[in-house]
Amino acid sequence: MTSSEPWLTFGRTYEDSLAVLTDPAKEVYVIQDPEGIAGFLLLDMRGVLRGYIQSVCVAPHRRGRGIGTTLIRWAEARIGRESPNVFMCVSTFNTAAQRLYERLGYQRVGLLSDFMAAGHEELLLRKSIGPWASFRSALTRA
Repeated sequence: MTSSEPWLTFGRTYEDSLAVLTDPAKEVYVIQDPEGIAGFLLLDMRGVLRGYIQSVCVAPHRRGRGIGTTLIRWAEARIGRESPNVFMCVSTFNTAAQRLYERLGYQRVGLLSDFMAAGHEELLLRKSIGPWASFRSALTRA
């Protein structure tokens, strides 16, 4: 995590990353195979943006193999049991990630200036299966 973007630009240290990944309020999902850890996803299911994918990280030498897509699609299914919306942010300079998220159906819903680091912008993205009212109605009928 600390050796790739956007975390390099943000100056995130190993200790910072460890603190985020060990927060008991967050859910961490890992893809591991015989080569080791291929990637992970950090999920927050609390608050107004319930279903917020806080981080997606794929080992640099493992990118382009569908690992990020697999993690995100799995998270979407997980979130879909409790929320009709999936949210995430992506740095405006992280164009490769933007292309992936757009291909997966995410739409830009906002721009956050100086959110992660001074002088940088984050795009707030959302993917939705419908409004909360319809989602709640379907849950109560189930």
